Amino acid sequence: MNTTSSTPDESLLEPLRYTADPLADDTVSRIVGPWQELPDSPLLQATLDANTLAWQRMAVVNQLFSKWQDNQSLRDWQSDPTTTPPEIAAELTQFVRTAQALPDWADADKIERAEQIFIDNSVLSCTLMFCASLPECYVIPDLSSVLQATGQLDKRTDYRIRATAAMIFPVMMPGGLLKPEGSGIAQILKVRLIHATVRNLLLRGNPTLALSAHSASHAHPDQGTVPPLVNEQVKPSMQATLFALGWDVHAKGLPCNQEELAYTLLTFSYVFLRSLRRLGLGLPSADEEAYLHAWNVVGHVLGLQADLRVDNMADAEILFSQLQARGVARQVTPDPRPHLTLALMETMQQVLPLRVLKPVPVLLTRFLCGDATSAQLGLNTQVSWVSRMLFTLGMGSILGLDRLIRLVSPGFTFSRLLTRWVGERFMADLLLSQTRKLQLPWTLRGQIQGELDKSRGKKNAPSDKSVTSDPK
Repeated sequence: MNTTSSTPDESLLEPLRYTADPLADDTVSRIVGPWQELPDSPLLQATLDANTLAWQRMAVVNQLFSKWQDNQSLRDWQSDPTTTPPEIAAELTQFVRTAQALPDWADADKIERAEQIFIDNSVLSCTLMFCASLPECYVIPDLSSVLQATGQLDKRTDYRIRATAAMIFPVMMPGGLLKPEGSGIAQILKVRLIHATVRNLLLRGNPTLALSAHSASHAHPDQGTVPPLVNEQVKPSMQATLFALGWDVHAKGLPCNQEELAYTLLTFSYVFLRSLRRLGLGLPSADEEAYLHAWNVVGHVLGLQADLRVDNMADAEILFSQLQARGVARQVTPDPRPHLTLALMETMQQVLPLRVLKPVPVLLTRFLCGDATSAQLGLNTQVSWVSRMLFTLGMGSILGLDRLIRLVSPGFTFSRLLTRWVGERFMADLLLSQTRKLQLPWTLRGQIQGELDKSRGKKNAPSDKSVTSDPK
């Protein structure tokens, strides 16, 4: 995909559903070890009790990578041998040394240009993340069904939002990928191990074992499926919920597979750039390609296959449309998407101060994502026809005025002003609020607070110690 604009053949995309991330998967599997199955008991609690050591090892890994705060900490990273079992330390050390390296084709100038684009649009980027990138992620039924099952969208919506921001901001803030004091590489490797952990829990082992069982299932239909466990009495954690969920490899492929990873990364690169275009704020082609390049580098560090890179908007549009069409074709019953999207919209509506503004998240999402996506997410019936009409007329007028104003003042647009104001509300109340469930790293909170202050015109604003200094 990175050298041609031709449409990939379907036969090249289908195997992506059964391809994950061998480096991260093997690391997690070797650390956790094999899960002990209890053929005579399908009960969750009994199975959890039989795997105490595996859970302890997983907890150690989570504790270790939670301390990766910046890229410098990964350069010569080693865990404390006095507190970490040597076999766990050896596996994680090898993973970090192998995975942290940027690819030979990474272009520092393009990455720095992409960072500047993000900074120039940092508050607006929040609006586009909430009203475009995340909704486009949720349109894929397989992705939404897992999130719903773990309660990450309908019951923990703001957690999911903040977790996404905790990935995007470290990567795209200045120096995130290139400088020792940046935190992009550290955050990417955390996410990569989290993806591998999710796969290990859902499949109760290394994906290679699940694929072997899937291959044998044609001769033995009872194989190839991880059966669900019965939760008879406990209120499990999110990890235990994943462990108990069950998984059909034939119907769903591998969890967090290459197809889903490529699609998700495109929602943060291609959909971001597409949204700027729809707001009348489109970038020059060279800038768009620089932004896509930076996310190609992110994809490489995250374990994305090389043939899934896209270098320009034309290729990105083709691949995004293909992956979305394939994902949408695999329907899930009951359809989780409208319910989950409603939870996302309600979370945004709660931070808007006036009742008249409450329809804005739905209307802006419809505008940025288009009719087809809006229909699949159940957005077409969530606001009145009067609100839809007023918003359509208003956006049409704003875009028309912007075209005229740019003839005189190229740097000012009403569409940027509107979406930036919405983004300020989201950034302040959903990302920086210290009462939310997910506390962002203190260095990241300081950077986001700085961008929010700049957007609000607070030059040389005094530092808020609760935001910009390490609480420790």
